[in-house]
Amino acid sequence: MQNVVIVATKALIVVLFAAIVSCQAVLIPINARGFAIAAPEYAALEAPGVIMVDALLLCGQVALICVWALLSRVGREEIFDTTALRWIDAIIGSIVVAGLLVIGGLVVLGLANAGSPFIALMGLITVICAAGLALVVVVLRGLLRQATQLRQDLSEVV
Repeated sequence: MQNVVIVATKALIVVLFAAIVSCQAVLIPINARGFAIAAPEYAALEAPGVIMVDALLLCGQVALICVWALLSRVGREEIFDTTALRWIDAIIGSIVVAGLLVIGGLVVLGLANAGSPFIALMGLITVICAAGLALVVVVLRGLLRQATQLRQDLSEVV
């Protein structure tokens, strides 16, 4: 059962990764170009917008790669190793960077007098969700660290 779940999750990660790459390569630049044409007063925000959104999506890709690596460790029964914590640290880092990118995007939009209060509200909600997610992953990291320590202690006893 566990192997089926791991394979299914990895398949989902491949699909998500491909979707993100297609967004980065095609959808984001096309939408940014269309918006720059429709609202020429904000055309200067096209390049920074594409860069920030691509960087935000890159954070998601980093998290997906880390989850893949952790799934591989679970499949090999090596998850209770202190080196697994590095992958979780990378996930936490990518969530924090994503939150900072959203804040940076909101600042850029605010300085350019672009966007609406709805965009600011959605950005604020996104930052709160990112902070909450990062804290949950920090708690899970602590649990994994504890479980790893308990497993090491148990292996010394046996």
